[in-house]
Amino acid sequence: MSIDLEQYSKYSKPGPRYTSYPTALEFKDDFTYDNYINYLESGDEKLSLYVHLPFCRSACYFCGCNVVFTSKEGKLSQYVEYLKKEIDILAEHIDTSREVIQFHFGGGTPTYYSALELDEIVTYIKSAFPNFSSEAEISVEIDPRFFNEEQMKVFQKHGFNRISFGVQDFDAKVQEAVHREQPYDLTKAAVDLAREYGINSINTDLIYGLPYQTLDGFKKTLEQILTLNPDRLAVFNYAHVPWLKKTMRKFDETTMPSPATKLAIFQYTIDFLTDNGYKMIGMDHFAKPEDELFAAIEKGELHRNFQGYTTKGGANLVGIGLTSIGEGARYYAQNTKDMKLYEAAIESGKLPFERGVELSEDDYIRKHVIMELMANFSIDIKRVESELGINFNEYFADAIEDLSEFIDAGLVTLSEDKIKVSETGTLLIRNIAMPFDAYMQKYAGSKKSFSKTV
Repeated sequence: MSIDLEQYSKYSKPGPRYTSYPTALEFKDDFTYDNYINYLESGDEKLSLYVHLPFCRSACYFCGCNVVFTSKEGKLSQYVEYLKKEIDILAEHIDTSREVIQFHFGGGTPTYYSALELDEIVTYIKSAFPNFSSEAEISVEIDPRFFNEEQMKVFQKHGFNRISFGVQDFDAKVQEAVHREQPYDLTKAAVDLAREYGINSINTDLIYGLPYQTLDGFKKTLEQILTLNPDRLAVFNYAHVPWLKKTMRKFDETTMPSPATKLAIFQYTIDFLTDNGYKMIGMDHFAKPEDELFAAIEKGELHRNFQGYTTKGGANLVGIGLTSIGEGARYYAQNTKDMKLYEAAIESGKLPFERGVELSEDDYIRKHVIMELMANFSIDIKRVESELGINFNEYFADAIEDLSEFIDAGLVTLSEDKIKVSETGTLLIRNIAMPFDAYMQKYAGSKKSFSKTV
């Protein structure tokens, strides 16, 4: 795919990083613990379980995740005990016979835990939620620096079928600058181990925009990544938010690549991966064409949630652990980020809920439309009208008007039945989705700060 960089720069505007919802949507004080419990108790959808294991031994300076840095094993084992208590409380408020179609370990560094502890956690979860689908997507994020065969045996035992390996960049100077030294040979050994134990869906994460990155250096990283033969790749634009993440302040901003260099890296990455048999999924994901994601796109059935692109749509995402986020059709809820408050809540017999938001009817409609656009790069207008009971052109008259610049540029086509994003337009999908986001309109020109989409 050839990108018109001038056009790309013109239309790539500052804005939110859409994930499973417009990130400008705010949590509200009037969504209470009782509201959250009511949603859990009344829900009957299939379940997606996310378990957050927040601990890391040391900081990767680029990381925007909620993590706890420690070298004390006692803190890790204590957290396991609180996780088990949280699961017990959760089981009091949710029908645990509901089918689990997705399970994910995130972090932090999940494999900072020993094989024995990982086995203990998964075993406990499966005892509390016994109805795991035979086709469940069971996945884990792995730092290759903390991964061994005993842990892999536990993952195999429990049916894990997707593994994501963090790489970012293989250049030694870049790795030193971001405080994550991870040689190629170590990463290859980790990927080979996963393959040896039958993992047929492996993802690798790369980041561009880091200190000391150059086009030539990133070319070498891509060539090395190709030898690992991942089934999927995520190639993220580094979001520099030092006002939110203190570790990012350690970067010398003069060493970070210029916008022109970043665009050149992005252009080359697309061309290189496309030439080597991968296809794009949205702005920052690539997969082999035989991947199940593409069959879902063709049917208009691809979904996206906090765990990325998936074919497992319509599930109630339940967040377990420190800072985890849960998502239902009509709400979002987040656990506390403070370990002391997390432990205190559980000791009092309550879930560690901190905040949430209940979606209005307008929120619900806009979420539905934005998610369809973000996942499938098109909107089936007639289907949306049928499912949501609206007149699409009347309801989204302002958004359609705002799309005119993308239509004029050939990035979007509009017909009576469909809004369709062009191949080049998929690179700007976040920007194309913005007109449908009422919260972005609310904060336009305000002091609210979002990371740039490019």
